[in-house]
Amino acid sequence: MPFNGEKQCVGEDQPSDSDSSRFSESMASLSDYECSRQSFTSDSSSKSSSPASTSPPRVVTFDEVMATARNLSNLTLAHEIAVNENFQLKQEALPENSLAGRVKHIVHQAFWDVLDSELNADPPEFEHAIKLFEEIREILLSFLTPGGNRLRNQICEVLDTDLIRQQAEHSAVDIQGLANYVISTMGKLCAPVRDNDIRELKATGNIVEVLRQIFHVLDLMHMDMANFTIMSLRPHLQRQLVEYERTKFQEILEETPRKAEVAGAS
Repeated sequence: MPFNGEKQCVGEDQPSDSDSSRFSESMASLSDYECSRQSFTSDSSSKSSSPASTSPPRVVTFDEVMATARNLSNLTLAHEIAVNENFQLKQEALPENSLAGRVKHIVHQAFWDVLDSELNADPPEFEHAIKLFEEIREILLSFLTPGGNRLRNQICEVLDTDLIRQQAEHSAVDIQGLANYVISTMGKLCAPVRDNDIRELKATGNIVEVLRQIFHVLDLMHMDMANFTIMSLRPHLQRQLVEYERTKFQEILEETPRKAEVAGAS
């Protein structure tokens, strides 16, 4: 006859039919849950790994940005020239009481003071003055038209810096004479509006002040030439404005394709 303890052990190892049924249902539910979780994880992984766009992101370089800015600037400038009959370039001076204005004045004054001390030294130092005449020569040549060969040759001959240096070594250079030639040549090349400036240059006695004012008037002559070019181009721009703007705008779009796509997507 079996003991009660053995019977109890058999009862624990062999569950009843109802317990077996509940256990089977629990295992089935757990299996369904695991399948569902694996399916969800697989879908999520697939979605997160799929690319947001078929093309990789493109980095816009600084040169591309600057090229676009230049095209926009040219487009705006051309439009303004064509539609505004009074459009002109103007020389803007820095305010004297501004930091930049004061720094510019101090630096320029120091340069001309050094030149004055060199020319008045004993013996005089001409190297800085010769470099100024070399710069003046290049500016005068920039004003010439392709057909101005005679004046071009004359300017190069008179303002030959190698020859001027040789003369300076023997104390035979005539700085005032060179300045007078420059002023005379400027009178031939300048617009009528600068005639009074040329007369004032001729009346100036101090050679350093003469050289200083020569560069000032040359800057004004550059501005006059730019405005003359604008005036000459205006009728042509007015006739071609629509086509020019269309072409420039297309260039801007071609240079910034990615930026246009991003703007359109947003």
